[in-house]
Parts: sequence; C-alpha cells; structure tokens
Amino acid sequence: MKKILIIEDDVSLAELIRDYLELENFEVVICTNGIEGLNNFKENKFDLLILDIMLPQIDGFSILHSIQEEKEIPVLLVSAKKEEIDKIKGLTLGADDYITKPFSPSELVARVKSHIKNYEKIKGKFVKPSKNNIIIRGLEINQNCRQVFVNGKEVNLAQKEFEILSYLAQNPNRVFSKEDLFEKIWGLDAIGDTSTVTVHIGRIREKIESSPSNPQYIQTVWGAGYRLRV
Repeated sequence: MKKILIIEDDVSLAELIRDYLELENFEVVICTNGIEGLNNFKENKFDLLILDIMLPQIDGFSILHSIQEEKEIPVLLVSAKKEEIDKIKGLTLGADDYITKPFSPSELVARVKSHIKNYEKIKGKFVKPSKNNIIIRGLEINQNCRQVFVNGKEVNLAQKEFEILSYLAQNPNRVFSKEDLFEKIWGLDAIGDTSTVTVHIGRIREKIESSPSNPQYIQTVWGAGYRLRV
C-alpha cells in the first residue's frame, strides 16, 4: 500500500483528498501545520507528498527548500496562488507538479497515480551519485576520469559542458535557472552573458540526446530553467 503525506491546514480539504485517495487504496497521513508536516516527512517513509504553500509556522516553500537535498519522492504543490512566479518558484525548489485551488479531487488522484508510477519506473534506471559515477538510464558520467558514455559509447564534452552536465546529474529533477548555472559553473567573478548557458546546453544535447529537439535528459522548464530528468 502506497503511503501519502498531506500537509494542508484546510482540514476539510485535506480530509476530502484523503477520502478519495483511500478509495484507491492509498494510506494517508494528514498534518495541518508546517512544523508537524516537516517532522513527519523526515521521520517516516512516504511515496508522495501533497504540500500546500500557505501553512502556519512554516510555509510550503520553506519545507521544499528544507527537503531539497533528501527528496526522493514526488511532491505535488497545491495552492490558491495562481501567479506564474509562484509556480516557477515551486518547480525551481524541486516540486514535480503545481495544482491551483479549487481543483477536482479526482484529477488530483490521477496525478498522484501518474507521478508515483513514473517515479517507480525510473527507480531501476537511476543509480544514485557515488563519489565517481552517476548512471541515469543509458547515460553514464565518470567524474573521476571526466568521461561521459551514452549507451556504452563515449562522447566528448568540453570542460564547461562536462561541468554543467555533471552538476545537473548530481541534482536530478531539480530546476536551475540560467543565472544559477552561470554562477555555479563560471563563478561569482565571471564576466559574461548568461545566454552562454543556453548555448552550452544546446551543445550537450547534440552530444547526448538521440533527439536534441525532444530531449530525454536535460529538459527545459519554461520560464524557470533546466533540469536533468531521471
């Protein structure tokens, strides 16, 4: 039985979502404030998190930021905030989906099933980063030797291309803006245009993607940046 954590201060809404999920044989835990929810997340194992943004004590964005490095399950943000900037912020912090209130509970359940299914599908295809190696489906990155292989065939990346790919792979599913990547790879004192990040991403895609126009590894999150999808 899959276990879902709901962090939502609207008790009636949380219970409604719980009822729909339990009808589909999910086990559901409800927390109504940010601190309780964050502690529960860190102390127990869940298969998916449904997280409201506006919460007492700690808001949803702060929770996302806190679990960013250890998150290994899908996170669905739910919020009455419809501004695009909030959606972008949530995705950048690692959320997998953003649902605006009011919403259909049946649609939410469908999204929950879809995200859990997708995460389970990729679990067997992703090897967590070790000191030297990262393997994501047919992509292998050897950080010690600075080599990259796609389906067993080595591809040659320039230094900055390798650094960008390696950094994204060490932070799978996390969205980074062009500014984030420029600062990380080129450094705080670097002088240049962040559009160079777009150029380098394009070159990496040409070398590792079977179809650069429909990338399976480095994906664009419109308005937010790039992520390496596992």
